[in-house]
Amino acid sequence: MTSIKGVKIAILATDGVEQVELTEPQKALRDAGATVTVVSPKSGTIQGMNHAEKGDMLPVDAELSSVRPEQFDALVLPGGVANPDYLRVNPKAVAFVKHFATAGKPIGAICHGPWSLIEADAVRGRRLTSWPSLQTDLRNAGARWGDEPVVRDGNLVTSRKPDDLRVFNDALIAMCSEQVAQAA
Repeated sequence: MTSIKGVKIAILATDGVEQVELTEPQKALRDAGATVTVVSPKSGTIQGMNHAEKGDMLPVDAELSSVRPEQFDALVLPGGVANPDYLRVNPKAVAFVKHFATAGKPIGAICHGPWSLIEADAVRGRRLTSWPSLQTDLRNAGARWGDEPVVRDGNLVTSRKPDDLRVFNDALIAMCSEQVAQAA
């Protein structure tokens, strides 16, 4: 297994997050040695979703107002419909995402997660995938969209849906591992 020991990764999420798109990358990244912090605009817990049904209340590790993006090496943006819709209208969340994009740090986004990337002006000229309903939004923001399980474009890894989580997690870990190797 690829090790990303010492890599600090933020998962930015809020109420309405597709539960498995937060918990599965969190587990895979931790198993690979990363320190993973669930960051949210609110403290306490956030409401996970299993598609349209309520899932578990998921613990938040750090409130967005208490962290700086410079503290992290990589970012994960899980989907769910409500989660990225709330985040993309939150100026602090958009600024947090924009930092990773501008700094060229690894970013993983799945399902509706790329909505936050659009708001941070981080998709123009990039190749990515998402939940199919976002393809027009992404194209209108200057991205090249493809219907593939996982797409990597430089420091950006994207996937479409929960069924793609295994290849998404593998691509995200590989990208973070390359970052570790470059830093060494």
